[in-house]
Amino acid sequence: MSKFSKLGRRGAAAVAVAAAAVIGATSMGAGHAEATVYKLADGYKKASGFDGGVVESWRKHETAGPMPSVANNGAGRSAWVSGVYTAKASGGLNGTVAVKLLVGCQVNIDGLSGGLSGAIDLSGTPSASASLSIPLTPGQVGVVSVTDTSFDKNGSASLQLSQFQIDVQKCGGFASARTVVVVKASKDYDPKAGTVNGSGGYVQSTLYGQPFSLSG
Repeated sequence: MSKFSKLGRRGAAAVAVAAAAVIGATSMGAGHAEATVYKLADGYKKASGFDGGVVESWRKHETAGPMPSVANNGAGRSAWVSGVYTAKASGGLNGTVAVKLLVGCQVNIDGLSGGLSGAIDLSGTPSASASLSIPLTPGQVGVVSVTDTSFDKNGSASLQLSQFQIDVQKCGGFASARTVVVVKASKDYDPKAGTVNGSGGYVQSTLYGQPFSLSG
């Protein structure tokens, strides 16, 4: 029996992230970095199972912006991120959709879209409902689960981040992050137990967001 990862369902969340090399930068206040908003690219992915089940995921209205690190010691990097993340399953599938953050310290995370297996799992790091502080040293990449939910009876699910703040400590150099939408679905998924017994087709989809930078 395989098991879906069960995350604390916190509904809508909010994240802080500074974006330097992203598209569509606009400023809402000259001389104030925290007032800068970067519009990130929308995204879509479709995945099909061997028995005809289909999972679609969307990333829309994603933005990010810089903010001062709470540590104020020169080694912290911080920012916020907002966005709407939806998924839909067909072919009798049921399951979960989760929003995660892939964060790198002095590492180019553009080329890490092949999988999350090489990243340090920081999901157990204590955090407030609208913020997250994680330790990363130069050369490290971490992945942290932000929020998740199950599909409704119509096979749809939606999550939203609203200025969710992330603060990376001990980095002391260039840091960047990107959202990751992970959808797991099966015909025999049990939403209460978070398990699938393997008798139905299993589909997993991973949608990577546009990277953005964190500021000091």
